[in-house]
Parts: sequence; C-alpha cells; structure tokens
Amino acid sequence: MVKVSPLMAVPVLVFGAFATLAFVGLHREDPDGLPSVFVGKPAPAVTSAPLLDHPEFTSAQLQDSGIKLVNFWASWCAPCRAEHPNLMELAKEYPIYGINQDYGQKEAQGFLDELGNPYSGLLYDGKKRQSIDWGVYGLPETFVIDGEGKILLRIAGPLTQRVIEESLKPVLRDPNS
Repeated sequence: MVKVSPLMAVPVLVFGAFATLAFVGLHREDPDGLPSVFVGKPAPAVTSAPLLDHPEFTSAQLQDSGIKLVNFWASWCAPCRAEHPNLMELAKEYPIYGINQDYGQKEAQGFLDELGNPYSGLLYDGKKRQSIDWGVYGLPETFVIDGEGKILLRIAGPLTQRVIEESLKPVLRDPNS
C-alpha cells in the first residue's frame, strides 16, 4: 500500500482557494469597479494646508447643505488634465474642493493658470497624508459628498463624459439612491 503524505493536499487546497476567490471576484456586481470602504460613511477630516494664496476649505464646509465634490489631482497627472474641462463645467453647478498632490505648489499654480480653476477651495497635500486618510491610491479620484458630509460615491480615474453620464449624474439627480 502506498503511503500518501498530507502535504500533498496543500497545493490542491491552495488552488481551490484561489479558484474560489477568482470566481467570486469575477461575479461581483461591478468587477471593474474599485470599492471604497468610505462610501456611506462621513468624509474624513481635512487639515489646513493652503495652496499658495487660494481659498482653503474645511471639514465643516463638507457638511454644508447640498452636494459637493472633492477632487484629488496633480499637475503631472495626464488623466487630471483630461478631466479638467469637465470639472470646469461641473463647477458651474456644484462646489468642487480640490486636494493637490504636486511635488511643489508652483507646479499646481501653473496647471491652474493654464487650464482654469474650478475649485471653490484648495488644499495642498505634499506629504500625501490626506490622500491616505481618504483611501486614495491613484489620481485623479473624486468623491461625491452629501449635505451631511457623508460620502455618496467614489470615482477612481478621470471624470470623462461617460463616467459623468453613467455614474455621477444618477447620484447627483437622486442622492438618496
């Protein structure tokens, strides 16, 4: 009789666990979406970090009535440049607060001088501390905040027309959905 080692089952069990995780991941509601643990929870606090002479914003402003957006961006970020015209249009209807991650504030100012400033308030996050607190791991990222300071939606990547139509506008029309 051949003696079988229990260690021979380990590769089979590892493969089974991997296959199960892959199956569950591929059958999520939105397999391409990047989930956020912050959706449905209060927006993380922001700390005062002025970007040159631009108006800042505070955590209290994120709790003011009405929908608002918080956009994380940098001048070196090509998708940030691509989404900027859409931010300029959205700023006509909603306050947008920006948190900049540039290496230096002069680069951020040059970007705004060139493309315009859609932001009602700006903060500088040179050390990326606020980005970490918000769970940002790529630029650009935009958060939709309700009138109580609760995050309704997180959009990872640029606000393209398609994203605005398919993801952002439904939330803006019906924040309680």
